[in-house]
Amino acid sequence: MMQTRDDNKITLFERTPIPKAVVTLAIPTVISSLVTIIYNLADTYFVGYLNDPVQNSAVTLASPVLLSFIAVNNLFGVGAGTAMSRALGRKDYDRVMRFASFGFYSALLFSILFSVCITAFRMPLLHLLGADASTIDATYDYLFWTGCCGAVPAILNVVMANFVRSEGSTLHASIGTMSGCILNIILDPIFILPFGLDMGAAGAGLATFLSNCVACIYFFVLLYVRRGKTYCSVDPRKALPTKQIALEVFSVGIPASIQNLLNVTGMTVLNNFVAASGSTSAVAAIGIANKINMIPMYIGMGVSQGIMPLIGYNFASRNTKRMKDCLFFTVKITTSVMVAMMVIYLVFAPGLIGLFIKDADTISYGTAFLRAMCLAVPFQSFDFLGVGVYQACGKGHISLVFAICRKIVLEIPALFILNAVWPVYGLGYATSITEFVLAIAAVFVLRNLLRSIEKDNAGSLPATSK
Repeated sequence: MMQTRDDNKITLFERTPIPKAVVTLAIPTVISSLVTIIYNLADTYFVGYLNDPVQNSAVTLASPVLLSFIAVNNLFGVGAGTAMSRALGRKDYDRVMRFASFGFYSALLFSILFSVCITAFRMPLLHLLGADASTIDATYDYLFWTGCCGAVPAILNVVMANFVRSEGSTLHASIGTMSGCILNIILDPIFILPFGLDMGAAGAGLATFLSNCVACIYFFVLLYVRRGKTYCSVDPRKALPTKQIALEVFSVGIPASIQNLLNVTGMTVLNNFVAASGSTSAVAAIGIANKINMIPMYIGMGVSQGIMPLIGYNFASRNTKRMKDCLFFTVKITTSVMVAMMVIYLVFAPGLIGLFIKDADTISYGTAFLRAMCLAVPFQSFDFLGVGVYQACGKGHISLVFAICRKIVLEIPALFILNAVWPVYGLGYATSITEFVLAIAAVFVLRNLLRSIEKDNAGSLPATSK
């Protein structure tokens, strides 16, 4: 049964024309990313509908914890998922399943530890996030459902989506993710608003928890139905890794995880700067602007994640021309979309912020933040693709260098400097300055990578595809 399925994937990875292959892999992932953003925006929208900056601030202040889940997603989802794609390119199918099983059970263990730690250390954590006397109760109410109860399903559904995507089944990966997101959008008004359960931010957290549980169930059912036809194994007998399997997973997963933790650190620093201004409206505004600005960011990440199996497969099978053609085609498409998104945000920022809250001070702050942040959008496509290519090729240490440069060398110091020069309002420009510098670096580094691969593979390439 697996051989038929493998033949289908060989066609997609090796022979399908590049534009069609990229669209087949990337579009479901981008749609899934957009639905994910919509459900994140739904939390903000319906909580904002209460017109209470304290409730909006609770969602904003808790967001670094939810982002930290991505550290585990990256450690085992990206680490094991990219290893699965490379093993498929080498036709080593037993190892593909061992990567999947090791990644799944490791993610399960880490997510349980996450939940226990959030519960045990909730008060120090809330203060670290920037919560004060006015926001601490609402922030914990939201965090209880999304973190204390929700860490396991939130992490596992993303990790399993990465595994399913790694063997080219991006449609199923996206359906699983979207099933939870769509349910979240339906449940939000029921749990948050006065005509329903009137739970406020806590209702948003409960809706998110239930939705992630549904997404997990989808993937478990999918693996059961497709048993014998998929390499995404959750067989505990294959979970114990060899030294080589662990090294290959962690060589990409650890840098990707550290990259996310640095992102969380940057967001926490940003939130604390804004909270120190003493304006609840500013805290609510930075959260709304961040979530709106995530739309193009998630498009770029979705494209990058979508093509990673294609990049990794052709890297492992030494088809450098197909790998390079895929990358160049993707850059042209994503850059065009990103520029268009930036223009839309610059022109319509006040109206976009006003969709989520009617408080005049919050709209004023949010407009300034969004216009500053969106300047980074065109450059993020280069940065995400650069990191994605290195992860797909198993060169996680290079993506780690980019992450350290992004947060430690550039963005966090820029936050301190800009806040000193232009308090609060200057904070939004830190990301734009950072992404501009990194985009220039990404172009040069990717060019050197492709030249190095071509040199290493000279005389050993398979037949190239259009």
